[in-house]
Amino acid sequence: MSLPPAVRRARFPLRDRPGLVWLTLAVLVALAHPVVPAASWLVVHLVLLGAVTHSAMVWSTHFTQALLKTPDSLDDRRRQNRRILALLAGAALVLVGVPGSWWPLTVTGAALVSLSVVLHGLALRRRLRHALPGRFRITVRYYLVASSCLPVGAGFGAWLAHGLDDEQHGRVLVAHSMVMVLGWLGLTVTGTLVTLWPTMLRTRMDDRAERLARQALPVLVGAVALLAGAALAGRQSVALVGLAAYVAGLAWWGRALFAPARQSPPRTVATVSVAAAGAWGLVAVALVGVRLATSPSWSGVADGYDVVAAVVAVGFAGQLLTGALAHLIPVVLGGGPSVARAASRQFDRGWVARVVVVNVGLLVCLLPVPSPVRVAVSLVVLLALAIFVPLLLSAVRAAVAARRALLERVADDPPSVAAAPVVAAAGAGGQVVAGMALVALAVSLGVAAGPPSTGTERRPVVAVAATGHTTRVRVEAHDMAYVPSAITVPAGDRLVVDLVNVDPGSPHDLTFDDGSGTSRVMPGRSETLDVGVLGADTDGWCSIVGHRQMGMVLHVRVAGAPPSRADVPAVASSPGSMPVDLSRDVDPAFRAVDATIPPLGPSRVHRVTLHVRESVLDVAPGVRQRRWTFDGGVPGPTLHGRVGDTFVVTLVNEATMGHSIDFHAGEAVPAQVMRTIPPGDRLTYRFTADRAGLWMYHCSTMPMSTHIAAGMFGAVLIEPPDLPAVDHSYLLVQSEAHLDGDGRTAPAGVDAASASADTPDLVTFNGIADQYLARPLTARQGQRVRLWVLAAGPNRGNSFHVVGTQFDTVWSEGSFLLRHGRGAGGSTHGGAQTLALAVAQGGFAEITAGRPGVYPFVTHQMSDAERGARGAIAITP
Repeated sequence: MSLPPAVRRARFPLRDRPGLVWLTLAVLVALAHPVVPAASWLVVHLVLLGAVTHSAMVWSTHFTQALLKTPDSLDDRRRQNRRILALLAGAALVLVGVPGSWWPLTVTGAALVSLSVVLHGLALRRRLRHALPGRFRITVRYYLVASSCLPVGAGFGAWLAHGLDDEQHGRVLVAHSMVMVLGWLGLTVTGTLVTLWPTMLRTRMDDRAERLARQALPVLVGAVALLAGAALAGRQSVALVGLAAYVAGLAWWGRALFAPARQSPPRTVATVSVAAAGAWGLVAVALVGVRLATSPSWSGVADGYDVVAAVVAVGFAGQLLTGALAHLIPVVLGGGPSVARAASRQFDRGWVARVVVVNVGLLVCLLPVPSPVRVAVSLVVLLALAIFVPLLLSAVRAAVAARRALLERVADDPPSVAAAPVVAAAGAGGQVVAGMALVALAVSLGVAAGPPSTGTERRPVVAVAATGHTTRVRVEAHDMAYVPSAITVPAGDRLVVDLVNVDPGSPHDLTFDDGSGTSRVMPGRSETLDVGVLGADTDGWCSIVGHRQMGMVLHVRVAGAPPSRADVPAVASSPGSMPVDLSRDVDPAFRAVDATIPPLGPSRVHRVTLHVRESVLDVAPGVRQRRWTFDGGVPGPTLHGRVGDTFVVTLVNEATMGHSIDFHAGEAVPAQVMRTIPPGDRLTYRFTADRAGLWMYHCSTMPMSTHIAAGMFGAVLIEPPDLPAVDHSYLLVQSEAHLDGDGRTAPAGVDAASASADTPDLVTFNGIADQYLARPLTARQGQRVRLWVLAAGPNRGNSFHVVGTQFDTVWSEGSFLLRHGRGAGGSTHGGAQTLALAVAQGGFAEITAGRPGVYPFVTHQMSDAERGARGAIAITP
């Protein structure tokens, strides 16, 4: 049986399906976020750039045609499909290019997205020019202005991906987000709701609607332009004025929405979701306003901007898209009222509970709750939004079935006369309770998943009668210390600690020896810990590796009770963990780290993204440790350039604690680019290599000895001018490893006490002890070999020596000490037996491969060589 023409016209796969694909991908990335690089950025942009931008383009075309009644030939389906395909391709390139740091790919994608929306705007303008005079042409003018905003916002986005310093990044980020959200999306939504809102409510439109929309448009456009311009110019106060002007324009326009809502209050999933989306949109604007008003710098405005992004993506865009589609899909499917009712019934299944979960859950996630609670609740919110996808598919199936039944005249209309059934009060109340209960269950599961925080199982060292009184204390965590660092509690009182993390870069917690403690409290968050009834002195500390060693201890003194033995003994210097036996047989599958230096490319601008990750790696053949890394390896990637080259390095913290980066090869204000950033954040470090050297880079978060010993270091090799080519050029970065355990059973992390005491278990070249004994470096007889060496520490230098040969060329810290036997003072026939390097120094030595054989190399600090700082060069004929 063939379907009628109206039904056939309703089928438009490229209009209806891509939005669902983008939403599904966003859900999958969110569920897999621990293993997906830049997951938070991807989820936000899958929703905003993918699903919402696609919907804004295709549905504004739909509404324009519905309002203007122009011929389809002005913008036929083939033209629309070409624009949609260009948009899909451009969005995909951006979503691949930004996380992968492939800037040309990002620029190409941004250009395709801009081109598709510009062509979309030209098509709308063509329809407007050919339309007869009529009402609500102002809606199309909103769409035209919105279309002109997107290329500007996309350009700012590509600029962000190019790599900027922190201050520039903050300015461009605000300009980009405000032009895209308030300009492209905001104006599209504002123009649409003038007519769509009363239609969704099935009530009469406010007589002032068109006039108010016409008056508000120049205010809104001027506000976006002022806000973006002020951000780029670095004027926070002016940007705040622009934001206030935008809110004023919304308030003037929004008066037209109140009369329809009073006549017919929102009571369907579509109308309630759109209303909630509007409220969260205002919350996002308020959050930006607070940041502009209170942050001392633009980098401060950008810090934690992911909260604003989450509110926009989930609270505003997610609910707006699902609510609008819940109304539009039944309408465009066609087939009459009975078919629309069949589709609408699917969207209305459990809708009150879903709306409650999304909105209450998002509110809980914004509160200072423990991290496990936030994770559990966010998953519930995500699932509540994700249910829309199967419901939409179910609605389409229901509509098709109802349409076929109608055509075959075997089905009667359902008795309901409303196009969208209203949930009965009793049913709605039950769903509200169910939604609240689901959020509460997620909170409970989050609490259960985190460390115990009630303190009820605490066993006092000295028994004491409870007084029934509670002492509550606010303790701030900042800069590796608790403030105050000591508190006094009357004997028998219950102690409750409000831990507030005011450290901008690192999470912290508070732990006591009975196992009670907080979860990891992120920067700007807080958590309450009930320590219990106290009868004796005790101490709490931060359990994050290295923080306790830095003195992050909270002393709790009990007044009226004798001092007890120290609950937390002073941290003793560790003599090192269980010795590692390096004489075991090496697994034939073992592969050494490639010591070959990457070749120089033609570019004089090097763009690099370093992802901070926690990885389990070999530290000796058969011995493994959980290491903190730049890009998953130890040492981190080698950056290779010439004098005068520019490096733009983006640091992305994908680990569980705060980290930073310090490039010795550049000169910069430390507080700006070497600051610690919390998990999920990123910063851009730009420097020009003005001087030659083998420079170290490393994490500078305290305790620095722990972070470097855990693997957070690498090399920047800036070659001196006119350095002659050699046959082989190898890089050896020496460092120490401090094991917590033997490394052969369950891999553990770094022993912070051992790193602080300088008692290493292993000393390595390129992160793995003895690897170049098992897998020697190679050269052929007569070849010239250049050996670059960097002493990364954190505590020990290097006296590099190749057994059985001598160096005729030595270059250290930017200067030749010996060059082909000629010394700096003019002496000839000179030679050197070692390349001597203090900690963080680098240089190179050269040999000419002599007779075939195996030539060991070591640090001549022999105890370190015996710990693994040794290898060999195999010379073949």
